[in-house]
Amino acid sequence: MLRQALVGGAYLGALYLFRAVSVQHWFILTGLHLAVLMLVPYRYWPALFIADTGRLAFISYTCFDRYGACWALLNTIPSLAYEAPVVWWFREHRQLFPSKGTVNMPAFVLCALIIAIISTVETIVELQFASLPPGYVIHYGEVTARMVLGNFMGVLTVAPIALVIYQSFAAANFRWRHWLHGLLGSRFLLESMLGVLPLVAFLVWLGLRDPQIRAMAQMAMFVPVIFMAFRYGWQGAAVAGTLASLGIVTLMPATNDRITMQAETLVAMAVSTMLLVGARMAALNRWVEQERFDSRMAMALAQRNAALGEAQLQITAQALNQFRSLSHGIFNKMPKKERQTLHVVDGSGYRRDVEQAQEQLFLLTDSLDPSMLHERGLAGALSQGALARTLHEGGIKYWCDLRGPASVLSQTMNLAVYRVVCEAVAEACIKHEPSDVLVKVRCGARGRPWVVVMIDARRNLERTMHVDWLALRQRLRISTTGLGRKAIEDRAATFDGQVRERVIHDGWRMLVSFLEPNHPRD
Repeated sequence: MLRQALVGGAYLGALYLFRAVSVQHWFILTGLHLAVLMLVPYRYWPALFIADTGRLAFISYTCFDRYGACWALLNTIPSLAYEAPVVWWFREHRQLFPSKGTVNMPAFVLCALIIAIISTVETIVELQFASLPPGYVIHYGEVTARMVLGNFMGVLTVAPIALVIYQSFAAANFRWRHWLHGLLGSRFLLESMLGVLPLVAFLVWLGLRDPQIRAMAQMAMFVPVIFMAFRYGWQGAAVAGTLASLGIVTLMPATNDRITMQAETLVAMAVSTMLLVGARMAALNRWVEQERFDSRMAMALAQRNAALGEAQLQITAQALNQFRSLSHGIFNKMPKKERQTLHVVDGSGYRRDVEQAQEQLFLLTDSLDPSMLHERGLAGALSQGALARTLHEGGIKYWCDLRGPASVLSQTMNLAVYRVVCEAVAEACIKHEPSDVLVKVRCGARGRPWVVVMIDARRNLERTMHVDWLALRQRLRISTTGLGRKAIEDRAATFDGQVRERVIHDGWRMLVSFLEPNHPRD
């Protein structure tokens, strides 16, 4: 009961305050009605009805002699009685609030327009039962248009900004301290107070200083509404619309001023349109952010899977290393035993076969887990690793130039770069038969660490004649996946990179970029 009394008392005070500053073409009391019906829980609605009925009963009592008994009786019925069913229907059946922190803005604008029409019809009906002075003529067409504008403008002045305040308060879990702390540090509030408010104040000052440009100043009030809508969506339109509405009324020279009503019509159209446009923009921004988050999550998953695959390859490489060491030990013992038992003197052919098997095992092991990469880093692996040795032994001139802070790169990134270089060089040797291969690697640590790799494969016809391409290709295939360009693109894409390839005058060039993983927080 105490909460009901507090809610009723607060609403009663707000009613007297809003009624005191309302005029026929700026009836913000209707905006208060819609705001409380949208935001106050249903269990407090009886307190709102009782408070409003008590206020209206007092007004009917004081004006009984002036307007008659019929008007006094109708006047005691609060506007909430006509408006509450409409708001309830929008809340329950039109998803006015689809989820926490969101507003169905098309439903809100439609509801606001219906509430403005209901309030206008209610007033017109009460006039029919009022005892008016003899000869008093009412031009219903003009009065109706003015009242619809005033009620709709009043709704747009109060209800949207009430939604903004309520949603920011709900985002702070209804804790005043957290809400104030977030509000004071909000860029939205800063731009509203330092951008929109000074602009509206300047227009008001111009209109008050020079009556000849007052109409122009009133009409220009819609500009901050559009600006804030494109900056902050419907919330920006709501705050700027309230300030613009206050600015127009401040410049109003007299009640029912035609120029003021024209400015109000323009601002009402701008606010309602920008509420819809801003809500759509906010929805699109949320969709884009969700898409970006999903993309980053998918990229993080791909990078974790790549790391898991490399860990499994490392275990396989360790097993192969153990097997290679065991077979090497057996090879060292077998010739002596054969010489003792079988008197075999010439074992050179047998030795060559075993050495070739050992070499292939080494290449296979190094392709699974490059040992040089762990021992000497990316620069050592590219300059002195198995790839460099294979190319030099095959008769291809190869050199690598690495510059930049490669030490800041993660091991996963180093391994990806190394594997892409191996794939690209193998692709060049298989398709273009180069005589010279140059690998340039550039690293950077500004922002997210990055790597750019350039592989140049150039062809000198005389030197390529002396290369055993069959043996070289066979050795290169052992150390790569054999997928060529597709494998390079997939590895680069896993690290937010790109692949570019072009033919140069004496060969072929490929550029590959990488970015260090930047995982989203769960």
